[in-house]
Amino acid sequence: MSGLRSRALLFGALALLIVVGLILDELGALGPLEGIVLQLTTPVQRLFRGLTDRVVGASHYLGSRRDLLERNEQLESLVDELMIENVRLKEFEAQNEDLRAKLDFSETHPQYMLRAAEVRGRVIGSEPNSLLAVLIIDVGKRHGIAKGMPVITERGLAGHILVVGTNWSKVLLIIDPSSSVAAMTQSERAPGMVSGRLGEDLQMAYIPQEDTISVGDVVLTSGMGGRYPPGLVIGQITEIEQRDIDAFQRATVRPSVSFGGLETVLVLTSFEPLDVDAALEGADGDEPEATPSPTPAP
Repeated sequence: MSGLRSRALLFGALALLIVVGLILDELGALGPLEGIVLQLTTPVQRLFRGLTDRVVGASHYLGSRRDLLERNEQLESLVDELMIENVRLKEFEAQNEDLRAKLDFSETHPQYMLRAAEVRGRVIGSEPNSLLAVLIIDVGKRHGIAKGMPVITERGLAGHILVVGTNWSKVLLIIDPSSSVAAMTQSERAPGMVSGRLGEDLQMAYIPQEDTISVGDVVLTSGMGGRYPPGLVIGQITEIEQRDIDAFQRATVRPSVSFGGLETVLVLTSFEPLDVDAALEGADGDEPEATPSPTPAP
């Protein structure tokens, strides 16, 4: 009973306040009170408005950050794709230039029959009692390659075929110490023999003292000995060693071919090395039969 009485009193007081408030509002007596209430509630409203703005701003920031992260990932993926494509295009351009240079060389040397080959391996070391400077190329007997055939690039002489397999060959480079090439200077045609020196430039020896050679002279194959055709570029003289007490001069020759970066080469298939030993044996043996003179007409 006391609880019901308390609720009744409460509802009655609220109703009385409402009625009094309506009467005071009609009479215009609530104006000062509203001002006081506004002054009291304004800071609270500003606080709530600031918090609301911060919450909204943080939500927008998080959304924008998420969008930026997604966009950044997309851009990074695009950069990776473009980088890969750029590398591929540069590699294609380098291969294209290499093939164009070899094609130009082939067109300017129609006297040669050439077979292009890719370098599949290289051995350039300093182990004793072993080949020091060789290349493995992807052509062999199946492609008409034979032992002794010269191997060149558009820049000059690289070496010769040393061993032939079914679909591969081993090339002995001219920088190998066991290699020797009969050579001559382009300007004065001074003869000599070019040999390899692993890790150093080539050496041209046995140059006659009476012949004039100069730094900068281009060195070519002379064709002597029959292993290489004449006129292939070997390199350029960078240093001369000449002493009056020596029988011959010597020169240091920088090779025209960059052996460390070889990717493709050309095998000169139309050139057959001269069998010098057989020629010498023929000269020392029986003389060739004389050709009968034609019978004079009566």
